[in-house]
Amino acid sequence: MNSNSTTSPNKTDKQIHYNAPELPKHEKLGELAATAISGNDISSSVLYVSALAIAFAGQYAWITLLIVALVLYFFRKIYGEVVGALPLNGGAYNALLNTTSKRMSSIAATLTLLSYMATAVISANEAIHYLFHVIGIEDNNIIIAATIGLLAIFAGLAIMGIKESAKVAIAIFLFHLTVMTALIIALVYYISQHGFDIFIQNWHAPVKHGSILMAIFFGFSASMLGISGFESSANFVEEQKPGVFPKTLRNMWIVVSILNPLMAFLALAALPINEVNENTLLIQLGENAAGKWLAFLISIDAFLVLSGAVLTSYIGVTGLLERLTLDRIMPNFFLKKNKNNASYRIILFFFFLSVSVLIITRGNVTTLAGVYTISFLSVMLLFVIGNVLLKVKRKHLPRPERAPWIGIIIAFSAVLTALIGNLVMKPENPDEPANWLIFTMYFVPVLLFVMIMLNRTMLLKLLLNILQSIFEPIRRFFLRLHNGIDKLIDEINSQEFVFFTKGKSIANMNKAMLYIRDNEHTKKVKIVKVLKPGEKPSEELIRNIKILDEEYPEIDIEFVPIEGEFGPKLIRELSKKWHIPINFMFIGSPDEKFPYRLEELGGVRLIM
Repeated sequence: MNSNSTTSPNKTDKQIHYNAPELPKHEKLGELAATAISGNDISSSVLYVSALAIAFAGQYAWITLLIVALVLYFFRKIYGEVVGALPLNGGAYNALLNTTSKRMSSIAATLTLLSYMATAVISANEAIHYLFHVIGIEDNNIIIAATIGLLAIFAGLAIMGIKESAKVAIAIFLFHLTVMTALIIALVYYISQHGFDIFIQNWHAPVKHGSILMAIFFGFSASMLGISGFESSANFVEEQKPGVFPKTLRNMWIVVSILNPLMAFLALAALPINEVNENTLLIQLGENAAGKWLAFLISIDAFLVLSGAVLTSYIGVTGLLERLTLDRIMPNFFLKKNKNNASYRIILFFFFLSVSVLIITRGNVTTLAGVYTISFLSVMLLFVIGNVLLKVKRKHLPRPERAPWIGIIIAFSAVLTALIGNLVMKPENPDEPANWLIFTMYFVPVLLFVMIMLNRTMLLKLLLNILQSIFEPIRRFFLRLHNGIDKLIDEINSQEFVFFTKGKSIANMNKAMLYIRDNEHTKKVKIVKVLKPGEKPSEELIRNIKILDEEYPEIDIEFVPIEGEFGPKLIRELSKKWHIPINFMFIGSPDEKFPYRLEELGGVRLIM
């Protein structure tokens, strides 16, 4: 709340209670749980990044992956400084929010959301592919249906709460490390038996892209996908115990630095480059090194660890969208939590978003890979920028560690190089659109949605102005029409009527008033009593007219006593004096003693 707020204490308290969720009551995550949640995402990269690096860098794949590990080392310091100084969920968004503007930070949020969306869909789809590889199912419709089912299962697990999710993540993470260790041991033994002839053969194979430099450039650009998931821990840092976050960064760095380069090196020592299967390289290595049992185990591990990456996406995006909601970029609708302290509305929203993307792309992983690569690298790039701005603008803010400037420059240059490489990289299938085009197709609508939410007050005011400019002339027309009709009604009702009463009978006068009310348009009636000279109206007559005046509040009744003789002459005189046509004058039915015929009265009307 702003310090210059003028709201009352009671109102302020209610506002704070509405905007801020209750503090988490569940136990925060320890080192193993937090590492497992984010580690499943980054460590699952070993399933595809070795083959990807070999496809682009050939025999230099393991070198590009070592360069990636070096870059990640510098990112450890960058993330450690930024999140240490600003230990809030949101990652790059939070870093830029506290150093730039909401609009700039919203771009980071959009990129992060796209990255998680692509991670969830790709990981779930690939997990099903690995599982069905064992079963022998290849029908794409069944694969898509199973992918939706897997996304739903982990959405349900996330809704159960982060503590329960962490238990599953730990089991998957430890199983994955065990299987990868078994594969490495099997490959080392296999190579020790067969020697390094295959590695030497591969080393002297034709260089990819015509030169060593270009091979390493494109190999490095592709290999940077091997650190995807490193940013996840920063998006749920508030769920971690104090001091756990930097340990998760260290643990993820160790896993990636050992697994990915080593697996690429062993693959080049065990298989000729032209025999490398990009989709199932690890299964291929396991089967060659130890037989089908290890290949089967790797398939199950791939299914589980990729499923764990789906869980990481749910947890990471929950932390991000909670932060966006608290900052009023997203509607407060998302802050609702269940009894397990899980933001189930965010989880369901992300589930339906992921399913829609899966259905639109028909499970085409290549299409989503373009979105995933560029969005992930852009998030990393923006995080470096956030670190620089934090150093410059918030240099006095306490932080547990500081990233060296040389490390920041190297990290920024490396990610920018990888981003450029992926932007200019041509797809293997010439019929497929370029990565940047696919990315733009998804980025623009999501960014547009976030910007609409960010500027919704201004847009609503603009909408009101547009509607006002359109409908104001119509409103003025109908207002004039309304006033004109009101004026016409008043003119019609302004016409006065006259009733000549013979005596004091309230019943007769009431009948006359009922007739006038039901048949004429008027708001004023004169009740006239013609008196003889010197005669005065009776008190009873005056009292009865007052009663009638109260009985008919919509009509103004005026009592007019007149001395004279009732007849045609008096009627004409009164009509002229009051500007009331004679046909608007009423009398009761005359008796036989009445001296005038009705036609002599000039058109006076009978109403009784």
